[in-house]
Amino acid sequence: MMLRETIEVLPAEQAGAVHFIAIGGAGMSGVAEMYHELGLRVSGCDRSDSPVLRQLAGAGISTAIGHNPAHLTGVDTVVVSSAIRDSNPEVVAAKASGLRIWHRSAALAALMIGRRGVSVAGTHGKTTTSAMTATMLAHAGVHPSYVIGSPLAASGRSAQLGAGDVLVIEADESDGSFLQYPTEIAVITNIEADHLDNWGTPQAYHEGFRDFAHRPSVRSVVINADDPGARQLADELREAGVVRVVSYGEAPDADYRLTGLRFENTSSGARLQAEGHSFQLELQVPGRFNLANATAAFAVGRLLGVDAADLLAAARQFTGTLRRFQLVASQPLSNAPDAAPVRIYDDYAHHPTELRASLGAALRARGDGRLVACFQPHLYSRTRDFADEFGQALCLADVVIVTDVYGAREEPMPGISGALIADAAEAHAEPGTEVHYVPDKRELPDVLAGLVRGGDLVMTLGAGDVTLVGPLLAAQLKKRAGRE
Repeated sequence: MMLRETIEVLPAEQAGAVHFIAIGGAGMSGVAEMYHELGLRVSGCDRSDSPVLRQLAGAGISTAIGHNPAHLTGVDTVVVSSAIRDSNPEVVAAKASGLRIWHRSAALAALMIGRRGVSVAGTHGKTTTSAMTATMLAHAGVHPSYVIGSPLAASGRSAQLGAGDVLVIEADESDGSFLQYPTEIAVITNIEADHLDNWGTPQAYHEGFRDFAHRPSVRSVVINADDPGARQLADELREAGVVRVVSYGEAPDADYRLTGLRFENTSSGARLQAEGHSFQLELQVPGRFNLANATAAFAVGRLLGVDAADLLAAARQFTGTLRRFQLVASQPLSNAPDAAPVRIYDDYAHHPTELRASLGAALRARGDGRLVACFQPHLYSRTRDFADEFGQALCLADVVIVTDVYGAREEPMPGISGALIADAAEAHAEPGTEVHYVPDKRELPDVLAGLVRGGDLVMTLGAGDVTLVGPLLAAQLKKRAGRE
């Protein structure tokens, strides 16, 4: 995958019949739903069947399994994901037929034309912040449209066409897609080197965010005052004087400042000092990072003219998104009335900073049990670049289990495996911390079932298919409870 060039797009309503290649992907399915809700003829295919594919078919979208040029009959626009190669038979046929071919980011940009675009970018926290923003605006009566990277826990939807003129999106920086969007309000949660396989250097990565904030359509930038990379960019933007800069965080000079942070189990709260007033921010989700994310969403709402009380009331309704500190099961190890359950959570964290944030929140919620972290590294290049940082972050847990790398779009690299992270965890571990390397992910449910005790909090972490482990572990523990 390389950086995407921005292209001219026309409004989505003028795209004609649209065919999505890899429509079952988390990012693609939401965009396809939006085009369908606009009343366009939408079709799509993927390499295998999935619940998402069946859900799209149930909504009236024509879906197919496998890639075949025959799928392009009557199609005007073809949309491809970053995972689709130029050698794909449908892409080859589309080029030969002179069809309009858009990357997903271009299709999403076309939806933003004529709407007030809120684009949420950052190395970490994009999904939750965009989800909070959409939820808070919806509950406050703005009726926004949204396309985010993970379904909302409350609705199971990752996209929706609203009646209002605001469109909230999660803006991906990994391949430069965020430079494609006609953004009015840009949100930057943080800037920390990542995706160097595309950007090359940390400096180039930082400059990408600078270009994002300087897009001609951008009027305001909501930016994290606590993150060094974001703060540096905020200073640059203020000096340039081209856009309005609104900062948020715990820093004393933040425009929207958090003080008096409180954490209790899986909820959190704080005082929010802003606009000469002091507000009470209460959330059902845990973690310092979620308080910061909600503050960014609150700032967006205020820039759009939404009443502060409505936004704060809406923040209390947010219940999270799938794969972000998501409770999978709470399963006692026996049928005894007083048996302490094993709580199993699943989280998308796949960067050292994200691991620290998620595990930090889990530590505050674990109670008297141990924190058991089961981590699947994502990408060989990221494992190579951050193995030591991953190992150090994982040592927040009492029991660490590392499996092998989920390669995604990358081919294996010589000498790079999950063992690098397990070794780093061993090197950083305090006495009493257990570290296990289980290269075969199929063994993880059995290994975890043999390790956990009543009262433990288990977290499966990673951007790959480690999400399958939690339900399998819960099933094993349920069987054990039945036997006992």
